[in-house]
Amino acid sequence: MSQSADVFIHTSAHVSPQARLGSGTKVWINVQIRENVSIGENCIISKDVYIDEGVSIGDRCKVQNSVSVYKGVTIADDVFVGPNACFTNDLVPRAFNTGWSITPTKVETGASIGANATIVCGVTLGEYCMVAAGSVVTRDVPPYTLVKGNPARVAGRINKMGQRVPETE
Repeated sequence: MSQSADVFIHTSAHVSPQARLGSGTKVWINVQIRENVSIGENCIISKDVYIDEGVSIGDRCKVQNSVSVYKGVTIADDVFVGPNACFTNDLVPRAFNTGWSITPTKVETGASIGANATIVCGVTLGEYCMVAAGSVVTRDVPPYTLVKGNPARVAGRINKMGQRVPETE
């Protein structure tokens, strides 16, 4: 495992020796980080998080309790992932399908994903977008956009801080 001296890993966490953790990152209780994961600097990986092999997470990200981030997901800098959010990586899941392939998902800089949201694979969450709690995202989310619902639909525009922006005429 590649890490600097100021990385904190709780004793109950399992971090693969092939994972890379950036300076100042904290990994909490019962976290599993698989092979070839790259996590940037000053991230917080909260309790009961699962990060699958090959996942990339940028700098200053917060991944809250009980989040599952599966292979094929790329998370940029300054992203917030709320508790119990889940990313998928297979559009047609079947227990008996041995020939399935991963459908990648991209989360761009500053995006925020609310608690219990499901991100269906193959989408891009644009810069500084916000996914409301409990939403199911099945399509790309444009930058600076708030989406909510199941399926998630555009509910308005937001600024970099997540505040609603009035619609222009």
